[in-house]
Amino acid sequence: MQKHWSKLVLVVLAIFVISSITPFHVSAASLETTGAVKNEYTYEEAVFLSGAPVIFKGTSKDIKISQKESKGKLTETYSMKLMGSNGATLTRNIAYESDVVDYASIGQKTSNGEVKKYTEKITIGSITYSLVDYQFSQGTVTDNRAASDYYSGNVISRKTYAFETGKGKNAVQNTVTIDTDSRHAGYENFWGATETQITESVYSFSDGKTSHVKNRLSTSKSRVLNYEENLGTLGSFEGGYAVVSEKDVISEYTYNLSSGQKGTLDLDTEYMPTIERLIIPKFRDLTSHYAKEAIEKLYSLGIYSDSSNFFSPNTPMKRIDFTTAIGKAVDLRVFEEKKSKKAPTTSVFKDLKRTLNDYSYIESALNKGIIKGVSADYFMPDGAITRAQAATIFVRALGLENRAPNPGYLTKFTDDNQIPNYARDGIYIANELGLMIGDSAGRFNPNKPLTRAEASVVLERFLKYLEDDLKQNYRDDILFFN
Repeated sequence: MQKHWSKLVLVVLAIFVISSITPFHVSAASLETTGAVKNEYTYEEAVFLSGAPVIFKGTSKDIKISQKESKGKLTETYSMKLMGSNGATLTRNIAYESDVVDYASIGQKTSNGEVKKYTEKITIGSITYSLVDYQFSQGTVTDNRAASDYYSGNVISRKTYAFETGKGKNAVQNTVTIDTDSRHAGYENFWGATETQITESVYSFSDGKTSHVKNRLSTSKSRVLNYEENLGTLGSFEGGYAVVSEKDVISEYTYNLSSGQKGTLDLDTEYMPTIERLIIPKFRDLTSHYAKEAIEKLYSLGIYSDSSNFFSPNTPMKRIDFTTAIGKAVDLRVFEEKKSKKAPTTSVFKDLKRTLNDYSYIESALNKGIIKGVSADYFMPDGAITRAQAATIFVRALGLENRAPNPGYLTKFTDDNQIPNYARDGIYIANELGLMIGDSAGRFNPNKPLTRAEASVVLERFLKYLEDDLKQNYRDDILFFN
């Protein structure tokens, strides 16, 4: 398994195009706790009923997994026919139903479910294990934040199989009950998604013997931004960026079986990567500039939309430009407003016209609590964004403002007394996350304007956090410490 864990520590810049690629849409948390791995075509899982691990395999022709949501009910069905070694077979048909409750006012959802119907038969050698009872309960809570959705949940279940050993007069009716306790946690955002599940199962046989199996399963999606040189040396550009979208699944079973067998079993698979080329930045005032790479990445991704060949990196970043960049970076999913008599005709701020190209990003950021105006009626769009304002916006977008200490604390910065009250939590958390740090003298300089170059560097860090740091926490940290 070490070769798989070594893959996890690779730091990957997962970046995704704003305008041309659809975001991830994955359901939060699989209800199955089998430790199975699958990609577009293949499926594998391990079964331990017989006292030895048996790997069952199938393809997309053998497996049907579907989801349907209607009127607050989410139904998931699993239908599969799998083959194992030496003629072993597995047939499974299971349907789960969950009640989904949307607490829109606080941005949360809960999902609590049960199994509605089940049939399962597993034949290994001369013995057939038939599922005769299945008790199941699951609960998941999702916190929908502007930049990322976070979720966590539990599954507890009890499966009872009946099987017969011996023949004729020597035939003995047996049962095995599998009690399972599973925990899962994950996140999903515009740039990536990771879910990790830790499952522990105890097998209790009717003859008094027991088996213990622990599974650690993690599924992760990411996008890698690669620079591709132009093969032609006389072309109009030297190179440009391409986004490679990747997904992988890793699973490790640790087992101590009633037969005396002990060990670990690893399964893993990868999906076919996809690649997409991005637009080419052609700024002429960035040669040897420290922020050149960050600026060009953000432009290629569509986070910046400057039409000029001059970026002016050392000029102040405007509040409207920074807010728009954040909106595009976290994919606020701004839709074109339908024309109707009921459509709003006034702007959310008196100094911001609704006809502005990026007005909808500002409105959405305000509605989601990411930004506030300089007053109730004014936004001051052309004013310079300060370091305090930027830190606050980052943390509000991540939904982490409540992770600061109790009120009354001091930050570690020597100019702590200059930090505005509204920005204290944002600055504390942004620093803890490594998004923004102080200068060499230990000052944060909260009221200092950010230049366009400085803003670009911290925006790039923000994007790295959304994929690299979250992925490390939701995969590496959970797997290594559980």
